[in-house]
Order: sequence, then C-alpha cells, then structure tokens
Amino acid sequence: MRRLDGSPEPAGAAVDHLVVAAADLDAGADWLESHLGVPLSPGGRHATMGTHNRLLRLGTNLYLELIAIDPGAPRPPRPRWFGLDDPLMQERIAQRPRLIHWLARCKDIMAMAAASPAPLGDILGLARGDFRWRITVPGDGRLPGDGLVPSLIRWDSPRHPAESLPDRGCALMKLEGFHRKPGSIRNALAALGLADAMALYPADPDAPPGLVAWVKAPAGLREID
Repeated sequence: MRRLDGSPEPAGAAVDHLVVAAADLDAGADWLESHLGVPLSPGGRHATMGTHNRLLRLGTNLYLELIAIDPGAPRPPRPRWFGLDDPLMQERIAQRPRLIHWLARCKDIMAMAAASPAPLGDILGLARGDFRWRITVPGDGRLPGDGLVPSLIRWDSPRHPAESLPDRGCALMKLEGFHRKPGSIRNALAALGLADAMALYPADPDAPPGLVAWVKAPAGLREID
C-alpha cells in the first residue's frame, strides 16, 4: 500500500483530510479511539454550520476529522455541510461513526471548482480559531459524487491544522471508493488531478456508494468505513 501523506504539494489538488461523521461527538470519539487505539485531539466549533469536531493527524498536511452536529449551537440558516441534516445520513451514523467524505487541498480553489465535472457548490470563507479557509459546499448540503468526489479546500492560514496536531503514529495508507458508476467518479478525480488518490471499484448493485480508509495505527492496520 502506498502512503498518502499529502506532500509534496502538486499543481492540482492533494488529499487534505477525511471526514468521519458521528451522531454524538463524545460517543463517536470513544468509538474511534477504541478502534484505532489512540486519542483524538480537541477541535472546535463551526458556528456557520452548527457542528463541532475532533482531529487526528494522519501525516504531513493530512488529518482525520470526526464531526457531529453541535447540540448547543443554533440551527444554521442553510443545510449543514456533509449531508448531516439528511435523515438517511442520520440513520446511517446512528449506530457508529462512518467515513462519509474527504477533502482535497488546492491552491486555486475557484479554478479547480470550475474544472470539476461534478458540481461542488458555493465557495464559502470560514474560520475556526486561528484557522481561515475557503471550502466548496453544495447549497443543499449533499455530498458531491455520493461522497466520493472530494470537496475542495484552500487554507488561508499560515499553518495547516495537521501541523498543530500531535503525531500519534497513525498514517493513511490507502483510500478506496465503491460506486455503481465508478467511471463518472474516475473522470471527476482525473479532472482534479486526483486520479491516483483513490482506488475505485464497482459497488454491488444493492449496496450504497461508500468509502474505506486503511489507516496504519500503532496497534496495526485499521479499516474505517
């Protein structure tokens, strides 16, 4: 398996972070920490989206984000990102956290979004603490390409969030995608310069699209889906 550590920065895009969604942040963190055998780091709140998160470094400029709806935040005026308001998504994550999406880092987010065959949505400027970024978010909150086509992110802060996270000995080794129309996903990834970022396979006709990440942890190789 080839390590995807996000460096060096390519002309197109690079894997930036994985998104694992949970129905409850504390319970989700307990499950993920037990699964990987390492603690997550505190994240923060996203006031614009009504969510909060915890983080885990997976390599150079690469991390995992565990995210959940923040019960203490007011409901935002627009659908939350990553499909978190979708009843089907809420049903999916009710039992345990799920890997639902990934983000790709790029230098020119406007040009890259325009180059994507899959619509990526609006480009929003957001902030959390000292971090500033621009990110593509569909107006209806749905996941591009059923979660397999990445949202794009451009960090406007001096440092990448992964630089501030402790190294727990975890690394992303491989990202896999399963879709009933893998050709359309493959074309979208190629247009973004991400043809080698994910191994794509045809999904079972009765199975939903999905992602699988293989993470090397101190206790061994772990699967997150």
